[in-house]
Amino acid sequence: MDIFIEKSVEKFIKLLDEKSTAKILRSIDLLEEFNYKLGMPHCKKISKAIFELRVRGKDEIRIFYTTNKNKIILFHAFIKKSNRIPRKELELGKKKFKALT
Repeated sequence: MDIFIEKSVEKFIKLLDEKSTAKILRSIDLLEEFNYKLGMPHCKKISKAIFELRVRGKDEIRIFYTTNKNKIILFHAFIKKSNRIPRKELELGKKKFKALT
């Protein structure tokens, strides 16, 4: 599967430190290799068509993605600071997802 990264996610990744960026790129490689078979602790289903790529480390980084035919589209990223996904981030992710479809 091909991976497409939205501009906002690219900008987010570029703002992070080198170690976090390396972890994200490793997680994206795993996603590309195993796609929908990649499960916990790397990926988790959020809704019917939205999944989160989970990057652990100094910061808990989450990247929302979806699949479309032979594409994986990474469309929203944020640093998670609490146990639950903040409602604001979830709503923003759903809005960005709707814009894709």
